[in-house]
Amino acid sequence: MAYDLSFAKDVYENAEEGHWIKMCMQCGVCAGSCPLGPHWEFSPRQLFQMIRAGKAEEVLKSESMWMCVSCYHCMVRCPRGLPITHIVHGLARFAVEKKRADKDQVTRRFAKILWENMERGGRIGEMALTTKLYMVNGIPDGVKKGMEMKDQAMSMLKSGRLKMDPLHLSRIRGHAGFKAMLKKAREIEQKKRES
Repeated sequence: MAYDLSFAKDVYENAEEGHWIKMCMQCGVCAGSCPLGPHWEFSPRQLFQMIRAGKAEEVLKSESMWMCVSCYHCMVRCPRGLPITHIVHGLARFAVEKKRADKDQVTRRFAKILWENMERGGRIGEMALTTKLYMVNGIPDGVKKGMEMKDQAMSMLKSGRLKMDPLHLSRIRGHAGFKAMLKKAREIEQKKRES
């Protein structure tokens, strides 16, 4: 029985930095270097081997790609110099593009909310971000969480560490240029995907 290499080929060609996976020699240094290593469902080494073995559903539905905290220990220590952090983030994005990633996955949800927040004003609006994160499971849960954190919020407001901008209406100078830059970056990414 022959391996089905169609999934591996798809990853190599279409996942960001996926072509590097072919270079992995399965030494396991990445897994041993990761501060969250024991908590991964599958280490990067295991994910790469599963890709080679054609285990598409197991890889794309895994929580593993979302565990990476971008500490870069794996990249620094990889004897082949593989961009493991970038590969893992590319696999997470690939899972989203293939519509296999869980929409309620905590890291994915946080990243989406953070990006939308940053894109709105060109910087992070902490109060709006926190409010949206607290309300993600509904208003009652959000109010409860807000009440639990009220002392910290008041302390941050008093010290000027938290700005009173609940709707995140403030914008950076040159916001139009910032939006144009993001639009251009999206166009470039789309062209890459189409080629």
